[in-house]
Amino acid sequence: MRSITKRFPGVLANDAVYFEARRGEVHALLGENGAGKSTLASILTGLYRPDSGEIAIDGKTVEFHSPRDATEAGVSMVHQHFRLAASLTVADNIVLGFKGTPWLRTNPATIEAQVAELAKRYRMPVRPDARVWQLSVGEQQRVEILKALYRGARILILDEPTSLLTPQEADGLFETLRTMTAEGRTIVFVSHKLDELMAVSDRVTVLRGGKLIGTVNTHETNQRALARMMIGRDLVTSSLAVELAPNGGEGGLDRGIALELRDVSAQDDLGLQALHNVSLDVHQGEIVGVAGVAGNGQRQLAEAISGARPRTSGEVVVKRQKLRSGDPEDAIVHGVAHVPEDRLGTGVSPSLSIAENLVLKSHRQAPMSTRGVLRNDRIKRNAREQIRRFAIAAPGPDTPTRLLSGGNVQKVVLARELSSGPSVIVAANPTRGLDVGATEAVRSLLLEAARDGAGILLISEDLDEILLLADRIAVMYEGRIVGVVPRSTADVQHLGLMMAGASA
Repeated sequence: MRSITKRFPGVLANDAVYFEARRGEVHALLGENGAGKSTLASILTGLYRPDSGEIAIDGKTVEFHSPRDATEAGVSMVHQHFRLAASLTVADNIVLGFKGTPWLRTNPATIEAQVAELAKRYRMPVRPDARVWQLSVGEQQRVEILKALYRGARILILDEPTSLLTPQEADGLFETLRTMTAEGRTIVFVSHKLDELMAVSDRVTVLRGGKLIGTVNTHETNQRALARMMIGRDLVTSSLAVELAPNGGEGGLDRGIALELRDVSAQDDLGLQALHNVSLDVHQGEIVGVAGVAGNGQRQLAEAISGARPRTSGEVVVKRQKLRSGDPEDAIVHGVAHVPEDRLGTGVSPSLSIAENLVLKSHRQAPMSTRGVLRNDRIKRNAREQIRRFAIAAPGPDTPTRLLSGGNVQKVVLARELSSGPSVIVAANPTRGLDVGATEAVRSLLLEAARDGAGILLISEDLDEILLLADRIAVMYEGRIVGVVPRSTADVQHLGLMMAGASA
């Protein structure tokens, strides 16, 4: 890709970017949120057209008017959120919309045999006749990759491919990528996880603010150097974790219990049992991590504690006070802060201003209102203070929250939840989709809250994050806690087996 430039209203997403990937290599694409990675990938797959610049494949200049043009040229992308038809079979999804397969005139058994052979060749076991809704997230990702390979992809772009996988599934994916590069295919690997890029890539290209910062050979660099290229300074979270961990890293174990769960059960949105008799304690000043693959009851657990979801049985106790089931206001009154995983859909009201979002839980009380009348001067003053304290990058308190980047939206949520001095913080995937700079800021805020005495339940699918921040780690599988281990004795492989259903 030569001198690729792409503008959107008010944003220069790609500024004369030069990107080159060789045959038979895994080339990592690194950058913060808003650095231009996704825009560059979308241009390469025909979703966007560049304002200027050109693309050459095998030395020949090409012009893509649609994703189909890119597919026919051998370029495919596996998106972070899969594009599969849940009610169709694996084989049907793989051939759906592909001109190379006369779908209605081909015996389904023939297609299933072709898919099974492809799955065996690349060591990606999946049943061709299974319906997509019956598959795990890891298996669905395999279907997306097999779909690209079936259509003859020679250049495969993977967007955050391990964000929903167990460590064992991620290792299996890396083996598949090595098989593919050995055949001369090119993999463009878009990820925030520096340790994974170091393990799987041959070269790394770093973008910052839409500009190319540089391309380096992986074996000639390290995580610290890549982070510095990506955000323009050194990271400090690892040292902060040591400095701020209460009681020498096993924080809060001699303090009182902040949160107690006693045989908590709850249903999901379809009325099926999602939580089964979950019991867990969180001490004051302690961070307890909840590890698990997405969809094993973590969201329902967070909502059952915060009152957003009624419990079918069991008790939630905060500082010896029982919370009413399905009553968010009761949870707020008793000092429960909730950082939901869907920050734009649930965490904030996107059309409201920053100032208004910051008082969503306190606008009924003084000093934000007097006798039912909102005090706009105080609301604005509070917003200016929180914007400064939490380093929220925004033009001002009146800025609509929807215009902020993901990291700054998350800071607004954290500012609102932490400024009330909560006893318990339930944080669900607080750094998902954030760049390393925003991730560092969010983790530092959680560590400081624990140091100040809050009990924190950190629900995350990022094992590295849990191992960095948590004092103890509880693993969830199919709505149950299958084991609790101290961080000091936690082992990634063992945790991965527990996340996949093996007993503690």
